[in-house]
Amino acid sequence: MTTIPIGLTTNQAPFIEQARGQGRTFIDQPYELYSEENQRTWRRLYARIRPPWRKYANRTFLAGVENLALDPDAIPRLQDVNHFLAPLTGFDARAVSGYVPAYVFFDCLRQRAFPTTITIRNGTSLDYLPEPDIFHDIAGHVPMHTDKAFADCLVRFGEFARESARHVQGIADEHERLTRMESIIRALARFFWFTVEFGLMRQGTQVKAYGSGLLSSFGEIEHAIDSPLVQRYPIQLEWVINQGFEIDHYQPLLFIVESFEHLFELVNTLEKWLKEGRLDNVAPGEPVVNERDLKSFLEAGGIS
Repeated sequence: MTTIPIGLTTNQAPFIEQARGQGRTFIDQPYELYSEENQRTWRRLYARIRPPWRKYANRTFLAGVENLALDPDAIPRLQDVNHFLAPLTGFDARAVSGYVPAYVFFDCLRQRAFPTTITIRNGTSLDYLPEPDIFHDIAGHVPMHTDKAFADCLVRFGEFARESARHVQGIADEHERLTRMESIIRALARFFWFTVEFGLMRQGTQVKAYGSGLLSSFGEIEHAIDSPLVQRYPIQLEWVINQGFEIDHYQPLLFIVESFEHLFELVNTLEKWLKEGRLDNVAPGEPVVNERDLKSFLEAGGIS
């Protein structure tokens, strides 16, 4: 039997490569594979992010951190996270072998499952994150999932995937059907990016972060709120769904919502626009799903 080297470092984990090679998306968290260097990386990440959280994070997120009882000294076991999370909102963090397509991700949200990366970034480059890791997913995303209203909003995102499949079912021409479906998923991915991942929110006279991409980044959370290099605008749905984004640098453009109630109203509007066909032809840009997966999704009726 081949011995798998200990360690679950991003892009350096044989366990993950084997799972991907076997076509496994959902996996177990092999906690015994985390090395002491992995644990030390978690401790360093968690220790340095806590002061920026106190200064820049919105109060709902901070309450979520307390509700999860995250251990600052050890990488979380997902079963322990779910022990606190599930009774609050019905969500659970589900380990995955890596990136999942946008429509699969949204369908998981519909089922109150959050695809969670189990690897952790390399400790020699704490600020470089080539893809999500367990610190981003658990410390950045999951505290917000403890809030019932926000969790319900995520489920609404997930329901969009199925609704979008139904929306295009009556289109006879396959190319047109796929084109419109891709546009809808692109619009939804952009909305998710500029709200759930990189959203800002007013809190009294201040602007706070509620987006997980900001809340898990020691450098960007301060940059997003204080830097004169960032353009910050009150959110406009027309802008958001037609605005492309890049993932490999600090975001130069961010949008501010007034409250979580405002965010939920925007989700309602997005659903209305889907039914009216206003998401069928948004501005082109970043690919969100390949054609083969899109066909499979539509053939399954929008249910993965």
